[in-house]
Amino acid sequence: MKNAFKDALKAGRPQIGLWLGLANSYSAELLAGAGFDWLLIDGEHAPNNVQTVLTQLQAIAPYPSQPVVRPSWNDPVQIKQLLDVGAQTLLVPMVQNADEARKAVAATRYPPAGIRGVGSALARASRWNRIPDYLHRANDAMCVLVQIETREAMSNLASILDVDGIDGVFIGPADLSADMGFAGNPQHPEVQAAIENAIVQIRAAGKAPGILMANEQLAKRYLELGALFVAVGVDTTLLARGAQALAARFGAEKNMPGSSGVY
Repeated sequence: MKNAFKDALKAGRPQIGLWLGLANSYSAELLAGAGFDWLLIDGEHAPNNVQTVLTQLQAIAPYPSQPVVRPSWNDPVQIKQLLDVGAQTLLVPMVQNADEARKAVAATRYPPAGIRGVGSALARASRWNRIPDYLHRANDAMCVLVQIETREAMSNLASILDVDGIDGVFIGPADLSADMGFAGNPQHPEVQAAIENAIVQIRAAGKAPGILMANEQLAKRYLELGALFVAVGVDTTLLARGAQALAARFGAEKNMPGSSGVY
């Protein structure tokens, strides 16, 4: 069993990604052929469930782009279901401390290394028990990425980085800026300083730093600092702005609001 995304992070190869929020397999397959290294299937803020995640994993599978799945919460039952339908790489939101990071790792490992429930006869991940010795091989293929999105999490970063089984730490600029008192303004100098310091600290600890940033200049800055998995856009934003720009060229745009923030 292999996890190409995990292998790339381990080798220090930067991975450029796109956020998927449209929550359907048709658009996921369309974007899987666009050339991104990874695609984030969002279960936290997009209207996804286990079934829609499954169909998107199936749609992406024939393409080189690697799927990363974000559950809505650090919940072992939800994580178990996502792993069973075939997710290998998880981005676990709102992890505040080392105990929560350990909980996320444990949810992805079969006993005795963790608490993942055994249901491989029903699981796409094991190809319904057709993968030889799946229960003994699956743990090594799991890639666990945790999100730090608050001042509390930032203050606990060193202990989070010490947790065995954490492959990468993703900085959530939207929630972090809000928690720091600069909601909607992740480009505030204090927020940027916190982000840059975290990227350097994560990389120095031998883990992969990650972030979402649609501002091209900032995204490139993070890559220069050592970020290894950077999402540079969101499908919903690309569609909305592309449609709005087309309408504007023909004078059809009226009273459309501007945009701000990360996306």
